[in-house]
Amino acid sequence: MFAPPRTIVQRDAGLYALERALQRRGFRIVAGADEAGRGACAGPLVVGAAILPEGKRGEIAGLTDSKLLSAATRERLYDEVVARAVAWSVVIIEPGEVDGRGLHVCNLAGMRRALASLAVSPQYVLTDGFGVDGLSAPGLAVWKGDRVAACVAAASIVAKVTRDRIMVDLHERYPEYGFAEHKGYSTPDHQAALRSHGPSPVHRYSYANVAAALGDASGGGTVAVSGVAARSPLALGDNVGMEGGQA
Repeated sequence: MFAPPRTIVQRDAGLYALERALQRRGFRIVAGADEAGRGACAGPLVVGAAILPEGKRGEIAGLTDSKLLSAATRERLYDEVVARAVAWSVVIIEPGEVDGRGLHVCNLAGMRRALASLAVSPQYVLTDGFGVDGLSAPGLAVWKGDRVAACVAAASIVAKVTRDRIMVDLHERYPEYGFAEHKGYSTPDHQAALRSHGPSPVHRYSYANVAAALGDASGGGTVAVSGVAARSPLALGDNVGMEGGQA
């Protein structure tokens, strides 16, 4: 069991302070990991990982929690992150896997996979919100890590932009749900579409609102949610799995 280095960093010390402190302690290669789509009831769970270079090249203007940014700003920052990163990766977890294994189990497994698939092995790992066991490097969970650690913010950008692009693609296949607008999150319009059309193959059937809509669509009859595992995969083509880069 690795113990984190005894370093005190103020939360308002800046987005790069924690990584710089770790680097001064000898952990030169620091990776961040974060997910997108945890709260959505449709579409994949996407996990990103990123290692930014030391020094000025790793400082990306405007970098922060992806949820605080406009779509256009996220796209711009995505291009900068993948261009500058020492290494980055993304893992896409289908809704059927989320239903079958559970959200949190999939989230942890996705972080492990994303970090393991980095082209450069990290010496230390920062994760957003909760710790991840089974890593090959020591790590630290950071509350709201995507707002206080640059590598976690970079990972959140990679995950969010990847997922948003997938949801726009899924909108073309299932336009009646409005995925391009709400990206699979539960909104009044999304709920209305679920009531009108029932769930699509890319909804998460283990979620209460989707299961309720499935029951409504069946005329109030009993529906075996366990049967969802037999539905076709997300059918994202080449998007499914992992991809990554190395600067």
